[in-house]
Amino acid sequence: MTNPAKTPEITRLRDLSSHQKKSGLAAWLGWLFDGLDMHIYTLVATPFVAALLMKDGIAAPAGEVDTKASIIQAAFLVGWALGGGVFGWIGDRLGRSRTLMLTILFYAGFTGLSYFCTEWWHLLICRFLSALGIGGEWAVGASLLSETWPKKWRPWIAATLQTAVNVGILLACFAGWLLRHDESHRLIFLVGILPALLTLWIRKAVPETEEWEEARKGAEPPRVRDLFGPAVSGVTWRVLIICAVSLTAHWAFMFWQQSLIRSLPKVKSLSGPEQTDAVVVALMYIMIGSIFGNYVAGALAKIMGYRKAITLMLAAYGACMITAFSGEWTHQQLLWWYAWIGLFQGVFGLFTMCLPPLFPTLLRTTGAGFCYNIGRIVAAIGTVMFKLWVPVGDYRLALYYAGLLFIPAAAIAMLLPEEKETAGPVELPVD
Repeated sequence: MTNPAKTPEITRLRDLSSHQKKSGLAAWLGWLFDGLDMHIYTLVATPFVAALLMKDGIAAPAGEVDTKASIIQAAFLVGWALGGGVFGWIGDRLGRSRTLMLTILFYAGFTGLSYFCTEWWHLLICRFLSALGIGGEWAVGASLLSETWPKKWRPWIAATLQTAVNVGILLACFAGWLLRHDESHRLIFLVGILPALLTLWIRKAVPETEEWEEARKGAEPPRVRDLFGPAVSGVTWRVLIICAVSLTAHWAFMFWQQSLIRSLPKVKSLSGPEQTDAVVVALMYIMIGSIFGNYVAGALAKIMGYRKAITLMLAAYGACMITAFSGEWTHQQLLWWYAWIGLFQGVFGLFTMCLPPLFPTLLRTTGAGFCYNIGRIVAAIGTVMFKLWVPVGDYRLALYYAGLLFIPAAAIAMLLPEEKETAGPVELPVD
């Protein structure tokens, strides 16, 4: 049977098969809910952690709140990294569709359980476990589409998938706005249960990919250690380095930017709900910029290839952060800088379609998930360390230092391999 990913004559959406349309919708919705559950915590991190640390009506010091909040976020990023590897491994054995359901159930369930947390370390555990599913969903969704949709559409597929994350984050913003008067800051976590409903449809409607079905016939399932074997080790190490450096800078921004907004004199004097409104608006500026950036990145990839497009976008991301956080700006000026930073976050959409085809079919979700998400472990350390290195409350300086990381990230991006034009999966050597 012909693989739909190898049908270059398809030029219009209406020419896509039912299988391709269902796979695309499943991946897009999975990523949308990724964005929702991913950023629910960042909207309420400071006040919710402060509430969990309060004892006998006595508030914890601001430095302790910041440290605990960043440790929770670090645990989330570590879970994301491990989830990419674990569920990627499962996806190469169990199949893309079934594993997609498992990842969504995982992150929806544990996000909802965060509502019941009474200690800061309870929240840490829930965020870690929900992140396992989010990291796994990225790897599985990316492989699902790379194996079913036309190859020449991949830059636009990447942009559209990344836009799903942005829309999910905007939904989180909307939920944050609706629940801004919830003084417990708990109700927003119950919104994160909604993605579980999606699995009922995936179970019935989305079949496994033909490429995966064909590849597993008579084949020995590859092991994680094969990522470092002679066939693909060069690709593995290059992708690991670029992802680790760039994601460290990116996630330092995505977490600490909300604290910077809360610390601005104009915002600091506001009431609690009004401060939450300010954080929501700031995140909306980032996400709207990012939606446009996804398609800018896709256009650049079509013109100059993935490697050059990624290098250019990372360099621009760093330039914006260094400029934005090297001086003082008004609240409104900072929001516009956030929009520009969001524009260049479109670079991460390119990894969606760029990475999976670099690995053999039966090692695809393992390779893409492990290499992209393992960078989050380094990012987890960076999220904590950038704040510990600067004075309490000086979020601008922490973000400035994080922006500097994009300089080596852009340089290292030139080491990324371009996908080979030859068709067919890469064969692994037999031990």
